[in-house]
Amino acid sequence: MRQVGEKMDYIKIRLTNNLEGLDPELHKTMENVFGSMNPMFSRYSQKWVPQMDLFETEDGITIIAALAGVDKDTLEIEINQRAVRISGSRKPPRSEGKSRFCLAEIQYGKFDRVLFLPTMIDTDKVSASFSAGMLKITMAKYRVPGPKKIPIKHIGD
Repeated sequence: MRQVGEKMDYIKIRLTNNLEGLDPELHKTMENVFGSMNPMFSRYSQKWVPQMDLFETEDGITIIAALAGVDKDTLEIEINQRAVRISGSRKPPRSEGKSRFCLAEIQYGKFDRVLFLPTMIDTDKVSASFSAGMLKITMAKYRVPGPKKIPIKHIGD
């Protein structure tokens, strides 16, 4: 037990921006945890991952994406029967006069997400809407048509 006035041992921690020698996955993790020295420039060049919900009903699948600050004109949606690709970008706000970041948590730049669907969809029955920073994509499930009876024509004897 330490006595009052006794010196404490310190652990020296040095965070460096020179992470090039690290494994790429570890480098990415370090950037995500600690961020960058200048978030305005480095964060804008990186892709960010918006939060999304995907839920299934008896008749369809719905995706809700939280895209606050994203301009609708930058959004693109591509679909096939098994996956949906959503991409776009969010621009950083213009700084007014002299300012410096005291806290930088919002990510800017491009994003690109591919969501694999739990079941096939009918690509002709898809709709999308964007309101108050929320993108909603509604898709009807693909229904396999049942057996079809083919009439047989009688051609002379």
